[in-house]
Amino acid sequence: MVERLSINQLTTYSWSFEQDVLEYARHGMGGIGVWRSKLTDFGIAKGAEMVRDHGLQVTSLQWAGGFTGSDGRSYDDALVDAAELIEMAAMIESPCLIVHSGARGGHTHNHASRLFRMALEQLLPRAEEHNVALAIEPMHPGCAWEWTLLKTLEDTAEILQQFPSPHLQLVYDMYHFPAPPQPLLEVLLPRMAIVQLGDACQPPHGEQNRCPLGEGEVPLGSLVCELEALGYTGFYEVELRGEDVEALTYRELVDQSVEMFEHLMSSREPGAR
Repeated sequence: MVERLSINQLTTYSWSFEQDVLEYARHGMGGIGVWRSKLTDFGIAKGAEMVRDHGLQVTSLQWAGGFTGSDGRSYDDALVDAAELIEMAAMIESPCLIVHSGARGGHTHNHASRLFRMALEQLLPRAEEHNVALAIEPMHPGCAWEWTLLKTLEDTAEILQQFPSPHLQLVYDMYHFPAPPQPLLEVLLPRMAIVQLGDACQPPHGEQNRCPLGEGEVPLGSLVCELEALGYTGFYEVELRGEDVEALTYRELVDQSVEMFEHLMSSREPGAR
């Protein structure tokens, strides 16, 4: 049952790339969400080989973006970086590259949005060439300000509608959007590159603060049930970080995530937690 489970390497932030692979594979899970810094430190070709040798599938590469200049880089620098990451994603056989637009910064909202759309227009041909989806990630308004212009699923649906390419997709993170309208989920489902499992005791505000799965207020069971009923067959990628998980060791956090995922998948009934 855990073959559809993936852990994002940000969850085990201080483990090495090698330790991540060994521990995730030991639990029998099928996937790994790769963090670019760990991969480049370990070596791209060596990392890709190790993942394959341990029976894991890369579910995402994180992250490209910052096209609005809010992180101090120029538009051209962010574009070059994203193009290189598309090639990196192809090398490790990742189906998608997670993309954050960048914050509004000193621009008007309209100009920042134009920069983001322009970047997508320029990057999509390369993504299509390498068969890597650009997975744009919307975030809850309470913690989006440093990262992205996309603060609702509706905003994201609008962008996807403007770009009909199957290589532009989205990341749906339950932490950010725990109560999506069912009709909207149905519209977005064909363009979902990955679903991320996240839980929290309070709505996002400032720095992300996620808690162990099942210990917060996100209705994980109901959401998994809805997605499965709509026909979602992809991976569920766990991303946990923040003060509320710091009391657990990484091994405890992974153990607990696997146990909770098994529970979620074995009790897929409406209203399940």
